[in-house]
Amino acid sequence: MSGLIEISRQGRLLRIALDRPEKRNALSIALCRELVEALDRADNDGAVGALLLTGNGKAFCAGMDLSELADPDVDAMNQAHERLFTAGSRMSKPVVAAVQGAALAGGTGLAANCHIVVAAEDATFGLTEIRLGLWPFTIFRSVALAVGERRAVELSLTGRVFGAQEAFEFGLAHYVVPAADVESRACDIATRLSAASLTAVRSGLFFVQETRGETWKEAGDIAARIRKQVFAGADLQEGIRAYREKRTPQWPSIK
Repeated sequence: MSGLIEISRQGRLLRIALDRPEKRNALSIALCRELVEALDRADNDGAVGALLLTGNGKAFCAGMDLSELADPDVDAMNQAHERLFTAGSRMSKPVVAAVQGAALAGGTGLAANCHIVVAAEDATFGLTEIRLGLWPFTIFRSVALAVGERRAVELSLTGRVFGAQEAFEFGLAHYVVPAADVESRACDIATRLSAASLTAVRSGLFFVQETRGETWKEAGDIAARIRKQVFAGADLQEGIRAYREKRTPQWPSIK
């Protein structure tokens, strides 16, 4: 680790913060790689139940590090960005974003890759690449999944910056809260998610990922197969017992 992210842990919740506040957490190739490594490691750590993603300083993430465009290593950049901006399609554990300040270009892409987004009232978003003579190629897919393709095209063409309330209306942000409360609210949500059945969460996120773009029949077949596995698992039986006994479940999948 090169110190471009800050990682802390509280119980089963892992907090990952982009830590380039002097650069508004701009995404250098090194930062992208470090963040992907941290996400993949957390996803494979049985002691982690959920992740909180945020940025240190006044901005969540201002997008790509423009200093690397002076003499770009395009292949390295493409590889790093592709791995980072498809993370949401790979994660088997919930990722909650706490977005404060600017979340522009790649910052919007990061937010779109998270399962739940809590935005500060003063947060700003935007696919601003067009202003540089660029298109948001690597983040477009995740943003389009969040807001719809037509809206993603409009945002990509105009490059306009929009606020948290509009992000909420588009479906990019799920909650809008006062700036002073954004991380605590996101932490509360992520902490609750971290205590959920790991079997249910993994199976559910896998179902979402596997059925994307499939027909209704194919999605139904996948659902039947995954449900059969969940029904045969110990977590569901424990959940039923806990419900009947009016107690908190002790999920066998969490060790």
